[in-house]
Amino acid sequence: MTDSKDFILSCPIPIQQYPQVMLAHGGGGKLMHQLIEKMFGPAFQNPLLDAKHDGAVFSHNGGRLAFSTDTYVVKPIFFPGGDIGSLAINGTVNDLAMCGARPLYLSTGFILEEGLPMEDLWRIVQSMQKAASEAGVQIVTGDTKVVDKGKGDGIFINTAGIGVIEHDLVIAPASVRPGDLIVLNGDLGRHGIAIMAKRENLEFETEIESDCAALAGLVGQMIDEGIKIHCMRDLTRGGLASALVEIAEASGFQISIEENAIPVREDVRGACEMLGFDPLYLANEGRFITFVPEIFADKILSVMRSHPLGEGATVIGRVTDSRDSLVTMKSAIGANRIVDMFSGEQLPRIC
Repeated sequence: MTDSKDFILSCPIPIQQYPQVMLAHGGGGKLMHQLIEKMFGPAFQNPLLDAKHDGAVFSHNGGRLAFSTDTYVVKPIFFPGGDIGSLAINGTVNDLAMCGARPLYLSTGFILEEGLPMEDLWRIVQSMQKAASEAGVQIVTGDTKVVDKGKGDGIFINTAGIGVIEHDLVIAPASVRPGDLIVLNGDLGRHGIAIMAKRENLEFETEIESDCAALAGLVGQMIDEGIKIHCMRDLTRGGLASALVEIAEASGFQISIEENAIPVREDVRGACEMLGFDPLYLANEGRFITFVPEIFADKILSVMRSHPLGEGATVIGRVTDSRDSLVTMKSAIGANRIVDMFSGEQLPRIC
C-alpha cells in the first residue's frame, strides 16, 4: 500500500501548492482547472471520468444512465432570482441535461452551521421542493451534518443526480466536429452580477436577477425534435470562456466565436464595466451552449426560441478544422484574440 510520503513524492505538482490553490480559488479559474487536470484526474483516472463531461454516462441493463454531483457554497444564500436551495436542484438537473439525460432522482447532503436560523433552513427546503417539482425530479435520499458555529458559514449543500438517456445520440466533447455551429440560449452574466450586487449591497437602476433555472425541459424538447446534438455545456463557474476552452481542449479542435453575436443585457454590461468584470467569464445558472451540425441551425433556433428559456437563442460561433485546441474571438472592432481561462477566480462563492 502506498504511504503518504510516497504519494507526496509522486504528485504531478508540488503538494505544498494545493492548499493555496484551494483556498484562493472556488472553481472555474485556470488554477482550479490545473488542479483537476494534474491531481484529481490522474488519481481517479478511468474511461468515464476521462470523457471530461458534466457527468458520467454509462450503460446499464441495455440502456444508458447519466450520473453527476455538485456542491453549493454560494454567498449570500438568498439572492435575487433564487437561493442556495433552488441553485442546488437546478445545477445538478442541468448537469444531467447537458449529458442528454432526463433527470429522475437526486440525493442531497446538508452541512449546517450551528446557529443557522430554522426559518432560513425551512425557506431553503421549500425552495428545493418547488424546484424539484418544477424540474420533474424526486429527492430520494440524503444526509445532514452540523458543524460548530463559525465553521460552516451557514449552510453548504451537495446534490447528486441520476438520469436516463432515451435516445441514440452521443452527446460529449469527443463528438464535436469541424463545421459545428455553437448556439447560446440567451444573455450572459446575470447570475454573477446578481450575486455580487447582493453581496456588496450595490444598487443599480433596475434589480438584476439570477437566471437560475432548470434546463432539462428545453433540452428534452430539442432532442425530441430530432436535432443531432454533438455536445452541450452549461455556463456556470468560469462562464462561457471556460466552457469553450474545456471543450476545445477535450475535442482537439479550434473554436471561433464572434463578440458581437454574444448577447449581454445593457444593465449587466454596465455593471461589468463599473466593476471591472468580463461577461465572458461570469457564471450563469440558466445558460448553455449547444454544438450542432450547420444543417440544424434553423431548426434548433426555432425550437429554442419557442421555449421561455431559449427566447434569446443565437449562433455565436463555429468549430474550425484546425487541430490546435484554441478558442479565438473576433472582437467588435474586427480584431482576433485568443480566449483563455481566467487566471484566477473572477468571483468566488458564486454557486
